[in-house]
Amino acid sequence: MFTLPAANVAASFTAPLSVGSGLIPSNLPSLPGTGFSVSGVLDDAKAKAQELEGKAKQQFNKAETAVKNQVPQSAGGNKIELYSGKYYAVSALGGALACGLTHAFVTPLDLVKCRRQVDKTIYSGNMDGWKKIGAQDGIRGLYTGWTPTLLGYSLQGSCKYGFYEFFKKKYSDLAGPENAIKYKDAIYLVGSASAEVIADVALVPMETVKVRIQTTIPPFARGISDGYSKIVAAEGAGALFKSLPSLWSRQIPYTMMKFWSFEATVAQIYKQLGKPKASYNKLQQLGVSFAGGYLAGIFCAIVSHPADVMVSKLNAPVKAGEAKPTVGQIYSQIGFGGLWSGLGIRIVMIGTLTGLQWLIYDSFKVQMGLPTTGSAAPAPDAGAIKSQLH
Repeated sequence: MFTLPAANVAASFTAPLSVGSGLIPSNLPSLPGTGFSVSGVLDDAKAKAQELEGKAKQQFNKAETAVKNQVPQSAGGNKIELYSGKYYAVSALGGALACGLTHAFVTPLDLVKCRRQVDKTIYSGNMDGWKKIGAQDGIRGLYTGWTPTLLGYSLQGSCKYGFYEFFKKKYSDLAGPENAIKYKDAIYLVGSASAEVIADVALVPMETVKVRIQTTIPPFARGISDGYSKIVAAEGAGALFKSLPSLWSRQIPYTMMKFWSFEATVAQIYKQLGKPKASYNKLQQLGVSFAGGYLAGIFCAIVSHPADVMVSKLNAPVKAGEAKPTVGQIYSQIGFGGLWSGLGIRIVMIGTLTGLQWLIYDSFKVQMGLPTTGSAAPAPDAGAIKSQLH
């Protein structure tokens, strides 16, 4: 690491000013009756310069320590610089684990939700749905569609978290040091929306396969490759992306709420606790991550639920010879109230899922030697700060 030799710089300016040095003789005159002495002035100047030298050394030491603290070490001892390529790769991997594992885990909840959204009379309630599915197909039946869920949401999570970290830093640098703090909420919202646009493109093919498998009884395909090939053979590759606009309408508001409300909730939790984040150990910080994630998930479920119903309806199978319904046709059939079908179970599902996602994501980051997410806007890099000074 390069450090400026503060002591040497200051000394190079103050040494020639010493009285009695080669440049300044020791027998400098004074003005009679005034008490004014040229040598006294120079001595005062030298003392002031030495005082400034000491302050400069302190500032350089603080800056050096701050930079060192921003280069954490992973469990293997390798340093990961914040906002470096390796940092974003770790974030993407953590996102894949967080989203893929949690969505696969709650497949039984998702299965009943999707079937009830397509046909509200199929089960009298969630427990009725699980009981009937379990009686007919056992535990395996409750996890119908778990393979496209695992793959699709792993891809989505990788893009969602990795690009969120990237865009959050990018927009902070563009805003500048002061505005990055002043407009941090807007940066969280725009950064998460930008990331989700990319993430949904990665998700939508597997989401289409998943919904088809889950909403047909018996399932129309055995797994990912079987479902993928059947959809493409019957409707063309474009059918895999038909629900992308509806997916965007569901996921972009969801993700904006997920990241913004998480960041805001975590900051509020630490504010209420009365001490800065750094004063708590990693286990306590992870507890805050889970609590903030669960609360954020409740907000997310409410905001994105109408679009979630539309995605299920659009991807639901139709009878032979019937055309796929449009969004307008679906709305005319179900009305405003139908857009909120299954909200209760989705709140439980998304709250639990989002809380676990943030817990897994931040646990992985901590394991890799990185700090947990939240409570501070990313510091703009040196290049951004330099550009603000010119």
